[in-house]
Amino acid sequence: MPLQPTANIWHNGKLIPWNDAKIHVMSHVVNYGSSVFEGVRCYEVAGKPAIFRAQEHMQRLLDSAKIYRIPVAYTRQQLVDAMVETIAANKTWPCYIRPLIVRGYGELGVNPTGVPTECYIANYAWGKYLGGSEDVGVDVCVSSWTRLAPNTLPSMAKAGANYMNSQLIKMEAVQNGYVEGIALDTHGYVTEGSGENLFLVRDGKLYTPPLGISVLAGITRDSVLTIAHELGIPVVEQLIPREMLYLSDEVFFTGTAAEITPIRTVDRLTVGDGAVGPITKKIRAELFGLFDGSKPDKHKWLTPVPAK
Repeated sequence: MPLQPTANIWHNGKLIPWNDAKIHVMSHVVNYGSSVFEGVRCYEVAGKPAIFRAQEHMQRLLDSAKIYRIPVAYTRQQLVDAMVETIAANKTWPCYIRPLIVRGYGELGVNPTGVPTECYIANYAWGKYLGGSEDVGVDVCVSSWTRLAPNTLPSMAKAGANYMNSQLIKMEAVQNGYVEGIALDTHGYVTEGSGENLFLVRDGKLYTPPLGISVLAGITRDSVLTIAHELGIPVVEQLIPREMLYLSDEVFFTGTAAEITPIRTVDRLTVGDGAVGPITKKIRAELFGLFDGSKPDKHKWLTPVPAK
């Protein structure tokens, strides 16, 4: 999906031209992958831009930095304000937002002590990530690559280095004719896609893997759990064996990029009857109703972007 540049990127407290947002080839992040980041969406809600769950995304960014001991000079609210400033200045929405914290140029070696921290926020127009629609799901496979094992790289941190594993999962799936891959953990249980959380429906219950088996604590995942509880849909967080993917009535991905993407087949086996199921549709309708302004923002999940 081609990147569509905007005019400005926020860097360490000020807006700079897009083409001036550069790092040195000998920066720590280039050599060792020392970065944490977020993916956030801004929707056009009733004709005006609003960021979805800005506070939660910026808290996860700071949490990721803390896990990797990356010092950050900005508070959560300052980072939220910086997203708002960037979107307003670029006048681009709906859009995808990429906050990024990296270890920059200074010392070179595995020990990052003394390496300066660089903070960037960019936004740009971006459409559907995996394709699919309200009525048509996508085709996926179970990957031969497993998710990160506990005590290797921390899966609760959204870190750039973790996504080398995701790249292997994604590339393998695409090269084999699928849209996405689903990874198992080191014990063979279902975890998530290369960049999405996963939900299954069986006999009217909604199942999802627990956070303890190397899945990211997704913001959209949390939103879906909240919506499901409000709709009276039973939710079970448990270990999920691979074969449950084949026996489920419905399967769908969630994520900021993927939003809610229904899955039509897994390993070329049809999910349910092949149609997008009723629970997937109900949850999707609630979430997208918030995005298009037809549903009230009762959880205060939207941060408005004032006109500039």
